[in-house]
Amino acid sequence: MKHFTRLFVALDETTKTTEKVNAMSEYFSTCTPTDGAWTVYLLTGRKLRQLVPTARLAECVKEQAGLSDWLFAESYDAVGDLAETIALLLPPPTNNSDVPLREWVEDRLMPLRSKPEAEQKELLVKYWNELSTSERLVMNKIITGSFRIGVSQLLVVKALSKASGVDEPTIAHRLMGDWSPTEEFFTGLFSSDTQDADASRPYPFYLAYPLEQEPDALGEIADWLAEWKWDGIRSQLIRREGKTFIWSRGEELISERFPELMEAAEQLPDGTVIDGEILAWAEGEVLPFNLLQKRITRKSLSKKLLQEIPVALMAYDILEHNGIDVRIQPMNERRKMLVQLLTPGALDAAPSCRGQLNSIFRVSPSLMVSTWDELAESRKNSRELKVEGIMLKRADSAYGVGRRKGDWWKWKVNPFSIDAVLIYAQRGHGKRASLYTDYTFGVWHDGKLVPVAKAYSGLDDAEIRQVDAFIRQNTLEKFGPVRTVKPELVFEIAFEGIQHSPRHKSGVAVRFPRIARWRTDKPMQEADSLETLSSLINGGSSQ
Repeated sequence: MKHFTRLFVALDETTKTTEKVNAMSEYFSTCTPTDGAWTVYLLTGRKLRQLVPTARLAECVKEQAGLSDWLFAESYDAVGDLAETIALLLPPPTNNSDVPLREWVEDRLMPLRSKPEAEQKELLVKYWNELSTSERLVMNKIITGSFRIGVSQLLVVKALSKASGVDEPTIAHRLMGDWSPTEEFFTGLFSSDTQDADASRPYPFYLAYPLEQEPDALGEIADWLAEWKWDGIRSQLIRREGKTFIWSRGEELISERFPELMEAAEQLPDGTVIDGEILAWAEGEVLPFNLLQKRITRKSLSKKLLQEIPVALMAYDILEHNGIDVRIQPMNERRKMLVQLLTPGALDAAPSCRGQLNSIFRVSPSLMVSTWDELAESRKNSRELKVEGIMLKRADSAYGVGRRKGDWWKWKVNPFSIDAVLIYAQRGHGKRASLYTDYTFGVWHDGKLVPVAKAYSGLDDAEIRQVDAFIRQNTLEKFGPVRTVKPELVFEIAFEGIQHSPRHKSGVAVRFPRIARWRTDKPMQEADSLETLSSLINGGSSQ
């Protein structure tokens, strides 16, 4: 635990990528394999379910520190993070131990969940009494399921590659899919034998950057492949050893959600991995994304639901062909392989996908244009076709790992936007735990402000501090962690989509809302109405 906590502190104290990679690399080079496995588990965003109820943790620390309810509440409000609040309030430790991270997690913390209340509290006190303030913070974050640190999985991959001498793509591949934090797993990460992909393991996804300039700055259009940016679930379909696996980009195995894809995949040859988008699809066109969400959220899939919300896999890349990793092949060559596989005999995929292997598998059609102006005209039809814009992929590009600039770009249509009023606020997380950075916004309806969106990104640090100060000075009510704020501040809220939703008080739900700008020029009376927002569902233009 001491070794891991030193790494945690080192990562928390720097914003420099090189320093973070060096700190992790040094740790991975010197830790035990079992501690290394749990460290990778925690640093890559995997979490344990909360082991002790929040109320019990608070009760226990109040007893140990001799605090009243109000004083603990004020302390928590000032710090903003439960794990840190507890670590700061506890009296100094009287014991000391150097128990490894694996033992802490597996033998001490994980068993807490099944212990009766009295034993839970007794063990919490015992464990806290063996740790420094920083070590207590780490322990509390693991217990509460809130452990997070400012490193991306890509940085963890770089650090493991540097420590092991194994190339980054191999490390990234080994971190995909289901794995357990064991000695064998960590040892396998460092193995020099790179032919180790198991049957179910997906490849790391290659991600595009938003286009940062006019497309003609990319050079000749003939050097690029253009296709629609589909609005579905990014997935990899894997067919190996007579079995099929479907993974989402979030590394969730979602095979059981799509039985028709599983059945259709039986026609694919072994050693096939396809990258594409799962879409709700019927009668030759894509259906709204919220219908697709029902396939993910429902505990069971009835025949009626499968009939009402059919799906298709819109394939746009092939990563493994006849058991061979083809990611290094040029994009245009991989596309020929994909077309030949899913539309036998076709020279290219037509929108109708005639002659395809199976009606559920469709090759994402190329946009056949000869100039950037023609492509821009095609992009104007995006909303009508229920797509998010256009993908641009360099014709000779390999399939990379993670989000990298240069070869893949997404040229999305401009988002919808409305002007809305800040009405509720909560504290943020991590470094923003002491600031109010999670906001709820409302629009006018029958003379009242109705909540329509939550957002926490889009403001710079100076603006965040200004809004935080306003919230503290203009709080009307408190409901647990939520503050009702005097309605005054107006913000432009951008979002990607909108649909009717009976689950929301306003009757509508927006997708991916974020703050576009602070409208200091606009009084709250001039914020948009619910009627204006609702009109966007039917293709109205935003204000």
